[in-house]
Amino acid sequence: MYFTDRGIEELAKRRGEEEVTFEWLADQLRTFVDLNPDFEVPVERLATWLARLDDEDEDE
Repeated sequence: MYFTDRGIEELAKRRGEEEVTFEWLADQLRTFVDLNPDFEVPVERLATWLARLDDEDEDE
């Protein structure tokens, strides 16, 4: 188990029943990076990966 799994599990436990928009998620990511600029690159990579998930299916 990766250390980050605990945070992911907490997220699912606390907010697993909620529905959010990608616009809301993008706003939260921007706020997080504003408060934690050292995480800009990992957040950008995660956002890009999420944005391009469907692109992988098109290549198959």
